[in-house]
Amino acid sequence: MTDASFWDKVAPKYALSPIGNPQAYEYTLDRTRSYLKNTDQVLEMGCGTGSTALLLASSVDHLTATDISPAMIAIAKGKPTPQTNITFAVQDAVPEGRKYDAVLAFNLFHLVPEMENRFRQIHAALPEGGYFISKSACLRGGLKGIGFAILLPMLRAMGKAPYVRRFTATALEQAITAAGFDIVESGNHPGIARYVVARKRAS
Repeated sequence: MTDASFWDKVAPKYALSPIGNPQAYEYTLDRTRSYLKNTDQVLEMGCGTGSTALLLASSVDHLTATDISPAMIAIAKGKPTPQTNITFAVQDAVPEGRKYDAVLAFNLFHLVPEMENRFRQIHAALPEGGYFISKSACLRGGLKGIGFAILLPMLRAMGKAPYVRRFTATALEQAITAAGFDIVESGNHPGIARYVVARKRAS
């Protein structure tokens, strides 16, 4: 089973799932809005069923929201919204030849085998000083990390989990920095979810 087909399969249930920690979710939404301008062209990668994209679209000029799962994108397109400045599309990598003022990716990079390559693509799509804002599950280290190390291979073998990459918050931020970004803000919101705001470094 490919990762896209896994997410297609779980999309209806995923769409009905409540937000795990509403307070942390609202906090990171507000922090993200503080870096966006109403003139910005924004890309959100791994948008799922589009809930976050729809909430952020009013803060920018246009938001392109992408996901590898056609079923997720179909649900996103079917949601009622007053927003007319948002485009949903099935896409894995950063669209070639496009430029954005900010790139967002929430709860995505622990699901991406070639995370570092994605960071380089994002860097290329941003102007100097452009923002890359992400939240990633850091699943290596501590008792939870040990539990994930044991359970994830078993669940994936049974078709009940997608590919999951385990890394620490330090390793995540080192990879972002190595791709040409400076970390502006970071923190855990909540627990193992590392929120990172990075700015494209001056060349």
